[in-house]
Amino acid sequence: MPSSQNFSTSLNFQGDYPCPVCRIGKIYHMSLMEAMSCDFCQEIFTVNLELQQIKMPSREPPLVWRWNGFKWTEAQLEGVELGWGYVLAAIGFIFFPTTLIAIGAYHFPPAPHDPLSWIPSIWTVLTFLLHLAIIVWILIEIYQIPIMAYFRAINRWRNELTR
Repeated sequence: MPSSQNFSTSLNFQGDYPCPVCRIGKIYHMSLMEAMSCDFCQEIFTVNLELQQIKMPSREPPLVWRWNGFKWTEAQLEGVELGWGYVLAAIGFIFFPTTLIAIGAYHFPPAPHDPLSWIPSIWTVLTFLLHLAIIVWILIEIYQIPIMAYFRAINRWRNELTR
């Protein structure tokens, strides 16, 4: 039984590869340059063939992807190591304020017959959702997830279906 390594391809300037940013387009070699660009999101990447990686220099710190022969590995920020401390801080940022508000609402509940007795419950849920949204927004900003490129691709796909 042949190993799957026999079918892998190394990163080179002659091939085309899926774009690691938009995941929709293909990246190709740019003529007269040691760079590649995506035909969909127009992102430009610098290439390091020895390390089998590409770098997106249009942001600071740049994102780096490594080609494993089949697909791009997850994006990493060059020179930045996001460890467990950041994960714990994000979890604390989401749950600590929510817990404080929930405890306050539990210990000092409004009278059940008051017309606005639902506000502490809604306030607790909104605190959780908004703190979660902040963390998600930060992740989108850090890893430059191309949400608009996804919407453009969905619109292209819908237009092709209606033809």
